[in-house]
Amino acid sequence: MTSFYLSKPYEPPRAPKNLPLDKPWALFGGISPQKFMKTYWQKKPLLIRGAIPAFRLALGENEPLTSPISPEALYKIAGTEAAESRLIQAKPWSFTEGPFQKKALPKIHQPDWTLLLQGMEAHHPAAANILSWFRFIPDARLDDLMISIAGPGGGVGPHFDSYDVFLIQMSGRRRWQISEQKDLSLNPKLPLKILQSFKVEQEWVLEPGDMLYLPPHVAHDGIALDAGCQTWSVGFRSQSYKELLQEGLWRLAESFEDLPELERHFADPRQEASASAEQLPAELIKQIEIKLKGLKLDQVSTFLPGISAYLSEPKQQAIFTGPQEPLLPNRFSEALETKILRPHPQTRILSLGSSVFCNGENVTKGQTGAVQQAWRRLSSHKELAPSKRSEITNESSLYEAYLAGWLIF
Repeated sequence: MTSFYLSKPYEPPRAPKNLPLDKPWALFGGISPQKFMKTYWQKKPLLIRGAIPAFRLALGENEPLTSPISPEALYKIAGTEAAESRLIQAKPWSFTEGPFQKKALPKIHQPDWTLLLQGMEAHHPAAANILSWFRFIPDARLDDLMISIAGPGGGVGPHFDSYDVFLIQMSGRRRWQISEQKDLSLNPKLPLKILQSFKVEQEWVLEPGDMLYLPPHVAHDGIALDAGCQTWSVGFRSQSYKELLQEGLWRLAESFEDLPELERHFADPRQEASASAEQLPAELIKQIEIKLKGLKLDQVSTFLPGISAYLSEPKQQAIFTGPQEPLLPNRFSEALETKILRPHPQTRILSLGSSVFCNGENVTKGQTGAVQQAWRRLSSHKELAPSKRSEITNESSLYEAYLAGWLIF
């Protein structure tokens, strides 16, 4: 009877808005997200058999499920300019960037090749739904969902990542070998970032529906065992402190344009005759110190808006196209009463307290209460459900984001 509710191909459901963080999840082998974060996140690997129970249930009915995205569909996406794709060949190792014509891609049964497609949440709803399962981890940490499709023997060689990753097997089998070795030096003679030495410590074969979590810097090597092997990788980015502070400072400096008092020129009517003219004057140092305290540059809250704006920026490859026939402001307001408004799959939205940042901009600053509330709902639920609301003018950041293609009905 299970075949009644099992889709074929498998169709990942969208996670509920309010995730049960303290309840056992099949996705983590019967432990809760709270326990997973406390015990495994950034600490140690975790293998989960049957993380997606539908695959095992269907197999019991002799109706094995297939991947939500067919090989033909992945090949088609790899041929588009909007997709970030790479083809890796082994024996010998080679690396080619897309887009690819279909004839340039190996046949599904050919050995020793891997096609990688980044940011698949922007190209297929199934990938976006998978990402919704992981929203117990802050959005600011999320990178994207990458799909790997490979022929027998395909892989990218033993390597390590500087970020957390969940490796979900969606089609065929893949053998994973991992090592928590300290030596992470790379082979300088190869075109890929492959480890110079890889000492296997653990090994598993993952079946469809299984998942492997790896913290940063755990060496691993995945080899496809079947034609059309698909592994879906949910990756979480981790910027350096240098990058975060540099980007935060840069945006903070830009905000000085809104402070007319900083346009005043330095003056030193109290400057005395100096016997050390080569030294930076004490009066200048004193006045700069006063300005810094006034700007609260000694407080982290001053830097956080710039860091939030930076972390909300979309990927460089993101392409936004506004609607071909955009609604006028009054029609847009009416549509909000009957339709669901969602962020474009490549849009990033983050919150800092009551402020919301979308694609690098503070979209709640200077907006009406109704618009601010709408943005907060979009940030927390990733959709804006239909409801009666104040009329949205053409100066609203919500309407502007719709015109830019950041938000879509």
